[in-house]
Amino acid sequence: MNNNFHGEEIRAASGAAGLRFALVVSRFNSFITDRLLAGAMDALEAAGAPEENITVVHVPGAFEIPLTAKKLAEAGRTDAVIAIGCILRGETAHFDYVASEVARGVQLAQLDTGIPVIFCVLTCDTLEQAIDRAGLKSGNKGYDAGVAAIEMGNLAKQLRPAAAAASRAGKTAPRGKRR
Repeated sequence: MNNNFHGEEIRAASGAAGLRFALVVSRFNSFITDRLLAGAMDALEAAGAPEENITVVHVPGAFEIPLTAKKLAEAGRTDAVIAIGCILRGETAHFDYVASEVARGVQLAQLDTGIPVIFCVLTCDTLEQAIDRAGLKSGNKGYDAGVAAIEMGNLAKQLRPAAAAASRAGKTAPRGKRR
């Protein structure tokens, strides 16, 4: 940070108390996604998220994650969504299409709803790479996603009041302050 900066700096809180989370988990490659889910739950629990503030929804595969994430975000009962999946490269172009569309869909879900959707969909060339990212050599990316969800959930809450207050007063938020 520049020492000459004198403007407002917004930093998200690191605790999960008062936040509500939804996790969308692909059943396909559950050997990996179960580990990622456990990591995300560990992060949320360590930060103080009460169990009753966490919803877990299982979907058949990664391709179904974006729609489910968007519906959970639209419901207004969550401060952040974590999208958990694992797509392994095969011998056809299927991997490229699925990985690309899941990433695009998750991004659109958060942009359309204003609710952070954390991307924890592993896209690996081999099962060994996925295992490494789900708890071995590279740590657990699910845990990292949980930490990101806490930060983004808190940040989204902090940035929401100006727009919400203006809306309640029948005014629009100043340009640049909208979500």
